[in-house]
Amino acid sequence: MTKLAQWLWALALLGSAWAALTTGALGLELPLSCREVLWPLPAYLLVCAGCYALGTVGYRVATLHDCEDAARELQSQIQEARADLARRGMRF
Repeated sequence: MTKLAQWLWALALLGSAWAALTTGALGLELPLSCREVLWPLPAYLLVCAGCYALGTVGYRVATLHDCEDAARELQSQIQEARADLARRGMRF
């Protein structure tokens, strides 16, 4: 099962539970305070997911490691390509 399928199943399960609780399909009589929290719950979860995503991206950017070996290898390949193109008559 792919990660997308896992997320979609979880979203469908949570959405079904939310819809069942908010519409009263289960026959449960929830207190007013629970119903007041239940209606905007998807918006709260969306904001929390956005904050988590923003925090994760920020953390990954802050802890990004430089790849000095790869940078040196890329620079040498660029120099080789320039030399090859110069031999073929291209000027820089």
